[in-house]
Amino acid sequence: MTLTFFNTLGRELREFRPIRPEEVSLYTCGPTVWNYAHIGNLRTYLFEDILKRTLEFAGFRVKHVMNITDVGHLTDDADQGEDKMLKGAREKGRTVWDIADLYTKAFFEDLGLLNIEPPAIACRATDHIEDMIRLIQRLEGRGFTYAKGGNIYFDIGRLPDYGKLARLNLEDLKAGARIAIDENKKNPHDFVLWFTRSKFEHQAMLWDSPWGRGYPGWHIECSAMSMKYLGEQFDIHCGGVDHVSVHHTNEIAQSESATGRKWVNYWLHGEYLVLAKEKMAKSAGNFLTLSRLQELGYHPLDYRYFCLGAHYRTQLQFSFEALDAARSARAKLEERLRSLKDRLRVISSPPAVVNGKAKAYLDSFSRHLADDLNAPRGLSDLWGLVKDEEVESSFKLRVILAMDRILGLNLKQVRRQDIELDEEIKGLIDRREEARRRRDFTEADTIRDRLRTMGIILEDTPAGVRWKIKK
Repeated sequence: MTLTFFNTLGRELREFRPIRPEEVSLYTCGPTVWNYAHIGNLRTYLFEDILKRTLEFAGFRVKHVMNITDVGHLTDDADQGEDKMLKGAREKGRTVWDIADLYTKAFFEDLGLLNIEPPAIACRATDHIEDMIRLIQRLEGRGFTYAKGGNIYFDIGRLPDYGKLARLNLEDLKAGARIAIDENKKNPHDFVLWFTRSKFEHQAMLWDSPWGRGYPGWHIECSAMSMKYLGEQFDIHCGGVDHVSVHHTNEIAQSESATGRKWVNYWLHGEYLVLAKEKMAKSAGNFLTLSRLQELGYHPLDYRYFCLGAHYRTQLQFSFEALDAARSARAKLEERLRSLKDRLRVISSPPAVVNGKAKAYLDSFSRHLADDLNAPRGLSDLWGLVKDEEVESSFKLRVILAMDRILGLNLKQVRRQDIELDEEIKGLIDRREEARRRRDFTEADTIRDRLRTMGIILEDTPAGVRWKIKK
């Protein structure tokens, strides 16, 4: 199974070749735990889950590392705005440490509800301050930093290919240095590696360092932690498109300046979830959480299904009408699978191998997911298989469950109806079958209607009558 991904670095589809055979090193930017994750954030984690599942489906072992930003970074990705952790603590009337624990727990609960596989390593920034300090010292030793106003800055002017991920023009950035944003910066796009002079009074999170007591800049944490757990060069780095121009650009700058070599081979970025063509953002106050969707009667997997309907590199416009359609489609899918399992009278014991049309569906599905994670086409393959009455049932079940290893809709947990009918209902069903054999369709229809009023729906199939509970 050959995989191809769109690499943001180079803006091209590239065949995936890991550094080490059969093993993939994957780093994904995790949450800043100052508030609940909104469903736009969660779309990024869903795309990364599809990526990870596809890699595993293709036979790779995946070492997945995700950071937890529990030390505040500013509300702007650059060195502007307000400290997010302080903002969250003030709004809740709690300490920044309490806020970090509260929203970290909530984030992982959301991942579980969405059936997102957790990372092998979830590393908290506050547990890795010494790693960040050592990385800054390496940059200092190689001449990429300067001290001004009590803070340590990265000097982008020392790096000729700064901005290559976002395709920024270094000469234009240098020209922009005349615009004073931070008077301590040589260039407004230089960024802080370590603060000792905070712009905020009573900063709660402070650590000792060679430059004085302070706290790290935001970008340094991902470089330090990814290299600690994945090495100084690894395969894939993911995040949202909003990270391309600043955060990931600065990660590359500091990492490759420290090591003197290429850092990451493949960069994958998920597009925005938008509300009426405006991106969803906590800072703008226009966001929905997963728990809010649950309060409105939606299952978390309804939202997962909704996200599967669009390619991860396309903007996805959210509406409740679209979410309603996803909920309806997922319910129909589960009902089809329940009927299939009921027909087979098994929970999940399909044959070890498949052939014929079933294999053709699986091959098509695999090709689509291998082609830059084309989940919408994969979902179409799933429905084509589900509706195809020419595919033998046991083969069909086998392939559906194989597809769901990537789609993650938890279809293995869909159970056939094991409700025991009482003797009155059994007797009515038997009487109706006898009436049908006598071709007394008037009596058969009368019994069907009576059963419907009792909450039992009958379905006549070539294999015989089936029943289900009316919802």
